[in-house]
Amino acid sequence: MNLAHDDLGPRNGQPVLLVHGHPFDRSMWRPQAEYLAERGHRVVAPDLRGYGDSKTADTKTGLDVFANDLVELADHLGLASFVLGGLSMGGQIVMQLTKDHPGRVKALLLAGTFPGLDTPEAKQARYDTAARITAEGMERYADELLPKMISKQTRATRPDVEAHVRRMMRDAPKEGAAAALRGRAERPDYTPTLKHIDVPALVVVGSEDEFTPVTDAELIHREIRGSALVVIEGAGHLPNLERETEFDEALSTFLKNSGATP
Repeated sequence: MNLAHDDLGPRNGQPVLLVHGHPFDRSMWRPQAEYLAERGHRVVAPDLRGYGDSKTADTKTGLDVFANDLVELADHLGLASFVLGGLSMGGQIVMQLTKDHPGRVKALLLAGTFPGLDTPEAKQARYDTAARITAEGMERYADELLPKMISKQTRATRPDVEAHVRRMMRDAPKEGAAAALRGRAERPDYTPTLKHIDVPALVVVGSEDEFTPVTDAELIHREIRGSALVVIEGAGHLPNLERETEFDEALSTFLKNSGATP
């Protein structure tokens, strides 16, 4: 799989691989990519298969497929090991990759994500949503999701963030988004694997996150020994965009403390 990607910063910098969520693209990580690149990191932010500029004919894409794509990209770029970060579905892909390829990951960022299985109702909702967006496209789906993606405060004060999030969701290829929903419905439970993670980990969540509330982040924090937890006040499901300054500072502090700073 040839993933479209941004590759910023010095080639000899500590690599950071950032994985976007659903239904977004690599521009979701632009504030962090630019921030870290300016501080000497090499930051790679790809479009997952079926999203952005990474095309696919898949009708179902498992999280293991996404994870293997990322390892292939890292191999292609000569990255033997890297800091790995993901948000929402991206965080679940991070957990999958860490389980399947533990020797590749130097440190972890898990933002706005949860490790457990869907309820039967939520699992069926993913299949139903996949069918719906395949039939009608992304526009109405994006408009319905938007109020849950970002906090009321963000919508009132950051029209630039709202416009960016809406654009990413509306522009997501419907076939790729549907394939990911079907694969994600069949993902494993990552909770038992968290206690085996032995690299530094940062868990971040917005205080107003409706999809993955603070309790989900607290669970991950408890299970990963020695992890750090940061709750970003006033942010919803996308704290890296809604409160990028606080998010960047938390990430920078973590990278310094973990020894992953150039």
